[in-house]
Amino acid sequence: MSFNGACMNLGNIMKVSNAVTRSITAENVYGEKGRGGRAEVSDTPQPEVVKIGQRWDGPNSCARDLGLKWKVRPCITVPAGTTTTLMDVDGPGVIQHVWITVADRFYRDLILRIHWDEEESPSVEVPVGDFFCNGWKTRVNILALPINVNSSGGFNCYFPMPFRKHVKMTVENRAPEDVGGFFYAINYTLTEIEPEDAYFHAQFRRTNPLTYGEDYVILDDVKGKGQYVGTYMAWQQNNLGWWGEGEIKAFLDGDTEFPTICGTGTEDYFGGAWGFGSNFTAPYLGYPFGSCDGKPGNRHGLYRFHIMDPLRFEADLKVTMQAIGWRSEGRYLPLQDDISSIAYWYQTEPHGAFPQLGDRDALEVI
Repeated sequence: MSFNGACMNLGNIMKVSNAVTRSITAENVYGEKGRGGRAEVSDTPQPEVVKIGQRWDGPNSCARDLGLKWKVRPCITVPAGTTTTLMDVDGPGVIQHVWITVADRFYRDLILRIHWDEEESPSVEVPVGDFFCNGWKTRVNILALPINVNSSGGFNCYFPMPFRKHVKMTVENRAPEDVGGFFYAINYTLTEIEPEDAYFHAQFRRTNPLTYGEDYVILDDVKGKGQYVGTYMAWQQNNLGWWGEGEIKAFLDGDTEFPTICGTGTEDYFGGAWGFGSNFTAPYLGYPFGSCDGKPGNRHGLYRFHIMDPLRFEADLKVTMQAIGWRSEGRYLPLQDDISSIAYWYQTEPHGAFPQLGDRDALEVI
């Protein structure tokens, strides 16, 4: 059964499949058959917890009267200044759902990385909050199809992520303190992957402040064949008034000075119109976070998922967004705002080098 046949939707959910379902949590760190819920109420860690390198905090004290099988290890601690492995399994297979919840003050301090097929550089390198469209260390519900965030801070990702040989997913803690209460579930299937199935990628960028007269770069130096499938932006305006006159641009397959795709305005790209006026969250696009009163310092969150309209490229891709406001006499003002983004795309491997992520200060929300 192929990857496409193993992924269910309402059109084929009644069909049986030879795909094998697995799920990874702190209660079954490798997702192995019949290995869930085996943590003992003991100071001695499970062998698989030692093998994967996670910290053993001892058993959940709430289970002390009940013991084995009774929610003994529902979450993990990510020690300060370390990287913890969440998933380390062989393929072929496809990740179908990722769920994470953690305290919101750590949204920019926790860096999620995914390596496909033992590659040296990650295909996903993102702060956890931004990846789930929560870029300002503030919980915001998101009712999109690929990214869904619910009360109170339940992060869900439904982008299918195929892998052929191996997948390794890690989380780095850049905070000066341990991050306890990190809950996660990674639901995947072991199944054959077809030759045309591309690898999922996600990349974070931040420019603070944007240089006067320059476009903000969402994604650049992509080489290979694939499709661009989404944008999230965390945008702080530094001037009075409207900040979203800028146009999205996608430079495809050899475009140089002028792009093939050029939008009409920031709010237009994210599915709104005429300065938004109010917040909204919808299956493919939204403005779930921010004030429309035009005050300097306002912070905004916006997403657009190209599920029905992917931007396909054959050889290379660059995506930018202009930052334009207004100055006197009805003239455009190039803005110098604090802008961050996540680009989501699929492509054939190998992928190009990601830009340096920056240290904790470079990512900090203050």
